[in-house]
Amino acid sequence: MTVSPRHARLLRQATAAALATALLLAGAKAVAWWLSGSVSLLAGLTDSLLDGAASLLNLIAVHYSLRPADDDHRYGHGKAEALAGLAQAMFVGASAVLVALQAWDRLHHPEPLGAAALGIAVMLLSLALTVALLLFQRHVVRVTGSTAIRADSLHYRSDLLLNGGILLALVLTAFGWQQLDAVFGLGIAAYILWSAIGIVREAVAVLMDEELTPDIAERMQALTRAVPGVLGVHDLRTRVSGTRWFVQLHLELPGELSLREAHQRCEEVAKAIRAEFPRTEVLVHADPVT
Repeated sequence: MTVSPRHARLLRQATAAALATALLLAGAKAVAWWLSGSVSLLAGLTDSLLDGAASLLNLIAVHYSLRPADDDHRYGHGKAEALAGLAQAMFVGASAVLVALQAWDRLHHPEPLGAAALGIAVMLLSLALTVALLLFQRHVVRVTGSTAIRADSLHYRSDLLLNGGILLALVLTAFGWQQLDAVFGLGIAAYILWSAIGIVREAVAVLMDEELTPDIAERMQALTRAVPGVLGVHDLRTRVSGTRWFVQLHLELPGELSLREAHQRCEEVAKAIRAEFPRTEVLVHADPVT
């Protein structure tokens, strides 16, 4: 089963938008940091550069994951998204360490900031662009369920907090609270690291074939039992690969049914599940009950 053209288009648009946003913000923050010397702005610049690298990797991974199933990958290439999520976590974690080291040094060796107004303007631009990107990513995740876009969205949500913290630090520093710039840098680094851990957890869950949530499994069983002629269902198994859900289940049917009738019931069950969960590929095994 291939990804629908609409889903593929949304995934490509989301990855391209993330990469463009990261590069634009990195350029603006680089100019502001060079003129101001703010460690908070350096934190933002470092994060944006790593965001750009992660988004480029994400773009490549999503392009690969959209390839249809072949003889060597019968379940498709969707897990490339989870691998991209792990790589993103490495980028995000590295940015946290770099920011923390710079903030720690600035905490012990404070320096006055320059061009505070430019820094504040750049951070306001960063907030506006990040909010716009997050809204688009949320729409894409809601429609496609993409693991890679969800991971990308997670670290851009951390960017939103990071940019807000930088903005607050620049404003307070402009009023004479010089050391708050470094303090905010340390706090932001801690939050970035926590975000990286969250990305790792979600990617590992996909790679380890973790089951879908119990409420989804229960709903699928209820849909199956609602099909006329079905006596029961057992051994329902689920997993996620990219934007696709894979479901296997054993269907209990009357033993006197013909092979054609049993096949028809299986098709009706698969159709009922796909009607409510369109991204699902269903494999049904019929068990006779006498």
